[in-house]
Amino acid sequence: MTAEQWVHLASAELTARIDPMGAQLSVLRDRAGNDLLWGGDPAVWAGRAPILFPIVGVLAEGRYRLGADSYALSRHGFARGSAFTIVDSSAHNAVFKLASNESTRRIYPFEFELNVRFAIDGPALSVTTLIKNLDTRPMPASHGYHPAFRWPLPYGRARAEHFIEFARQEASHIRRLDPIGLLTPELHPTPLNGRRLRLSDALFETDAVIFDEVRSRSVTYGADSGPRIEVGYPDAPYLGIWTKPGAEFICIEPWHGIADPQGYGGDFRDKPGIFTIAPGTHRDITMTISLLGA
Repeated sequence: MTAEQWVHLASAELTARIDPMGAQLSVLRDRAGNDLLWGGDPAVWAGRAPILFPIVGVLAEGRYRLGADSYALSRHGFARGSAFTIVDSSAHNAVFKLASNESTRRIYPFEFELNVRFAIDGPALSVTTLIKNLDTRPMPASHGYHPAFRWPLPYGRARAEHFIEFARQEASHIRRLDPIGLLTPELHPTPLNGRRLRLSDALFETDAVIFDEVRSRSVTYGADSGPRIEVGYPDAPYLGIWTKPGAEFICIEPWHGIADPQGYGGDFRDKPGIFTIAPGTHRDITMTISLLGA
């Protein structure tokens, strides 16, 4: 959709614009008009903050199995490329909806509804995805947020001075992906120094840094001086950090799901990272983005 069709939200501290295509946060600015979010240069990476559903990452051979049936799904699922309906919009809040349809049923055979609510309150933006199972069967799914922040942030500090700081001490290992995006079995030593991840292109030469036992419920991103961004994720079991080496963005990705392990051939319902929603019930998943010290 064109930028003129994006939904505008604002507080005294932040402004945001959301594209109904994918219900994607596409602009986030501070009170001075500085861009905090990556601009989505298609020559590098066209995404800005896609919503991942009903999978996170890639599937082995691009397919998943449900009983005797097999379905194809591309990386991160179909929600990010789907047109959402604007259910509600005001100065501070907006709700977008995606319902199952003929196209989704061919690749994900469940009746569902996603409602994505954005709300701005002062220096904080919250995003909550309500996943409803409208089917008569338990519905397996994964979900992820994928916001890409400017690296460097627009506050005068060099790119090499930026880091991500975890709220708690993390496990001594991280996980990695292979060249086609499948989860490798090895545990790699954590690149954290204490609670800080010093950002460098070399970290991402083999794709994302994955914390598969993340303990922190939030991280902050920035430099030692100047404003920072805090990303909160109350119950995400995984956190991915990613960029393309040399690109001017860093993605901080709370996940409820993960890519297929190498060689995975089991049922989708048994895949690591899958959660199940009972018929007629829902699950809500929240992320917050707050500007600190501006």
